[in-house]
Amino acid sequence: MPPTDPTPEDWRAVLASWDYPDDARTGTRRQRRQAKRQHRQDARRHTADWVREERRRDPIRPGCALVGVLLVLAVGAGVRYLSAPDTPAAQPSASAAPADAKPPATSTPAPGPATPSAPDPATVDMTNPDAVAAAAIRGYLTRNPPVDNGHAASVRRAAPYMTRSLVTNLTASADPAYGRLVSRGGVAVVSRTAVGPAGVALPVDTPLRVWRTVTARVDVTGYEDYAETFTLRTEVISTGREWRVARILGL
Repeated sequence: MPPTDPTPEDWRAVLASWDYPDDARTGTRRQRRQAKRQHRQDARRHTADWVREERRRDPIRPGCALVGVLLVLAVGAGVRYLSAPDTPAAQPSASAAPADAKPPATSTPAPGPATPSAPDPATVDMTNPDAVAAAAIRGYLTRNPPVDNGHAASVRRAAPYMTRSLVTNLTASADPAYGRLVSRGGVAVVSRTAVGPAGVALPVDTPLRVWRTVTARVDVTGYEDYAETFTLRTEVISTGREWRVARILGL
């Protein structure tokens, strides 16, 4: 009977023979590696014997030659892939620091200019319109541009003594005095305030609304040190139990 080409069942039988035996899945890591190495060597010998037997039984044909080459290449690729050492479940990163290693020392950033102090709401008599007017102007004119990062910080310092609408208006409006202070590299501190009547040019006081003139001396340190005086007229209204500055004229 003439020899026949290998059937698909023959190929599956050869491929099934490459499965690792049970002893390659148990034991220590070294024993598993030795068992796998031995199994790969046996698989290579078995493959070589099978190819030689097929060549003896039937002269090689072009189609069989191509299949044989592909088979050998597949075996070689599988051997290289499977010969990689077992990877542990978890390996510490080579760059991870030891558990007892101390964190690297970090340099402490140099402190920036101190923010000038503004009046503490707890120390201001909110039932006294004169005290509220003075505290609002002191907080608003206290400025430290390098730390505040904007004119809105001055408004926030004065906000506890102002109505919500005035805070919104001042936040949305530019203040030329603040821009002038920035251009001179200055930090402004209010050193003195004086509160007096608003004068006849403004409405008279009522139980719910009064006008006050606030004079503030501002000391500036920067490219050059100087002092300037602001005279502002404030409208202070009653909210029931406290007073709030509702308007400032002269900014």
